[in-house]
Amino acid sequence: MTKPGLEDFVAAKISSGTVNEDDVITLRRYIYGDMAVSLDEGAALFKLNNADLTFADTWYELFPEAIGDILVHQAKPEGYVSDDNSDWLIGQISVDGHVCTRTELNAVLHVLEKARQAPAGLEQFALRAVAESVISGEGATRTGAELRPGVISEAEVELLRRVLYAGAGCGGIAISKSEAEILFDLNDATLEAENDPAWSELFAKAIANYLMAMSGFAPPARDVALARENWLEQPGGFEGGLGGFFSKMFSGGVGGIRDAYADRSDPVSERGAAMRAEIAVNEVVTEDEATWLVNRIGRDGVLHENEKALLRFIQEESPNIHPALRPLMDKTL
Repeated sequence: MTKPGLEDFVAAKISSGTVNEDDVITLRRYIYGDMAVSLDEGAALFKLNNADLTFADTWYELFPEAIGDILVHQAKPEGYVSDDNSDWLIGQISVDGHVCTRTELNAVLHVLEKARQAPAGLEQFALRAVAESVISGEGATRTGAELRPGVISEAEVELLRRVLYAGAGCGGIAISKSEAEILFDLNDATLEAENDPAWSELFAKAIANYLMAMSGFAPPARDVALARENWLEQPGGFEGGLGGFFSKMFSGGVGGIRDAYADRSDPVSERGAAMRAEIAVNEVVTEDEATWLVNRIGRDGVLHENEKALLRFIQEESPNIHPALRPLMDKTL
């Protein structure tokens, strides 16, 4: 429920066209005065954000913080974003079909980075928002005059990397097929563009991660967590340091995955041994994975440089190359 006076305050600010620093302080008092933030109050913040207003810099701190508190810290169990709350967030951003802005994307990323577990659709929504912004030339990433539609800048590569890292904190250590499809769609849409060189590396490693990596540690399901809410806070849990763990894994290919797991202490040695065995198995690209890759690369009948980089990366990292990939591999020589 919205606190008394907040709706009138929001309406007044929309009429004035400005939210200054004193207004942000007032909003904090409205929202946090009883140490709780409701979905209705979150909707009020979105109403302000969606208006064509001039905001003080402190607004861009309050907005993602409050949305994160609503969906992550006040969730039951804490840290687990429910399907309903994820749908609420996407619905607030997508109301009237307007494009996801950078402020809204930052709120989504704040939720993903703070959550122990969140629906896969929320990260995919963030990834699509960045990809669509690059292609269309408006939206979440289009804040600089030097950015061109259909061209991936260095800053946008790092934003894509941030989205993928954020998904790791929600239990999705490996790149999923849905994420790989989004990245391939973005690559297909920008094949002839003067993209930043970092895109080629990120694309190759992300797709290879999907093809060869295992899913790794995962939080318990929500219903299990309700009974054991403190499980992730125990010594040896994977909370804390996961960003660095995933960064090392993601930047080093399958070899990095092995190194990342080797650096972590696991209180259950059998579990650690099983993970290492699964990594070894999943280094090999399977027939289904090879078929998927051949179909994706062959859509326009041309083998492009980023796709060659991906194939070379797989060839270096995978102990066994599936025969279906050999014709493509030969073209990279």
